[in-house]
Amino acid sequence: MQSVPEEWREGRDEGGGGDGKMGEMLVKRKGDSEGSEEMRKNGGEEESLMMELTRLVQKMVKESSWWERRGIDCSILAAAFLCLPPAFLLLGSSHVVWFSAGVLLMGVAHAVLTVKGTHLASHGALSESQAWAKFWAVFFIEICGSFSARAGIQGHIKMHHAHTNVIGLGDSSVWKVPFLPRTVYLFIAPLAVPIITPLVALAHLKGHSLVHIVRTIMMVTLGLYSQYWLLIHVSGFLSPLSALLCMLVCRAMFSVPYIHVNIFQHIGLHMFSPTRRPKRIYQMTHGVLNLPRNFLLDWTFGHSLINCHVEHHLFPFLSDHMCLKVKPVVSKYLTEKKLPYQQDSYLSRLNLSLHKYQELMVFAPPITELVGVQ
Repeated sequence: MQSVPEEWREGRDEGGGGDGKMGEMLVKRKGDSEGSEEMRKNGGEEESLMMELTRLVQKMVKESSWWERRGIDCSILAAAFLCLPPAFLLLGSSHVVWFSAGVLLMGVAHAVLTVKGTHLASHGALSESQAWAKFWAVFFIEICGSFSARAGIQGHIKMHHAHTNVIGLGDSSVWKVPFLPRTVYLFIAPLAVPIITPLVALAHLKGHSLVHIVRTIMMVTLGLYSQYWLLIHVSGFLSPLSALLCMLVCRAMFSVPYIHVNIFQHIGLHMFSPTRRPKRIYQMTHGVLNLPRNFLLDWTFGHSLINCHVEHHLFPFLSDHMCLKVKPVVSKYLTEKKLPYQQDSYLSRLNLSLHKYQELMVFAPPITELVGVQ
């Protein structure tokens, strides 16, 4: 992973004591004594950098076909749906090999629909029509993902993306469970995500209109009950308990890497104060990290969540395939402009999370201050 450039230096604020904060990390640029005039110059330079990069990306998007912009990802989602009928049939087999194949097939299909599908739908990346975008958001987030579409979009788009790594807003603290030991949190607790998700969705309904509450409950129930009904009537499960257990296994199959990915790409990187956040291009390049290509996770979670996360945060409206297509342009541009383009391996981030669990997941994070570009 790339480090902070050498012309920046770090320091700790020694006076931050009593409320559990570990102090603020101050990152200052040499020669910052030239004052506000240089700061205004840096701000203008940043805006021109972001506009220039945006023009390069927009040019690639305009030159791309519908198949590249949306078709490839829609086809992957359609393939996941087509995997469901054979998965239900295989689950009805008494042969352990075929039954295991059914569990695996349904687990992969569920991950594609509930991670890749819900993520793209929350960004409106599946359709240019606002009406269809709203439909797909309800379909993928509520029916497939057992969560509230409105709460999902509010938390992901309006908080996480709008305030990436800003303390108290988009700092990924929603993923922290400080009272859990590191091994339990990283390897055992994620298996409960399929149970926790609809419960959290219900908690988010408080204060909403009756129509919205009824619709969300009906959509979530439809998604859960349809899988249960098919396991009983198509796969031939003899008891409700065995069907529910199969649902849990299939839905929890990718829960561990799902939690890992959500914390690896932000937590442990630079965090910013709500009152002194940097401009967008600095915020995203310092607070977001790419993982390497991974065949299984690239297909199930999508490129924008794995190996193109920096590109995704800079241009969240792009589909997974378009993030992959613009990746060489973005990485080359950031490197040429001497901006961070952070990358690290899955195992390296896991090792960091294990060895610095208290610092990263329990205590309040240090705050980064980019003086001159704030």
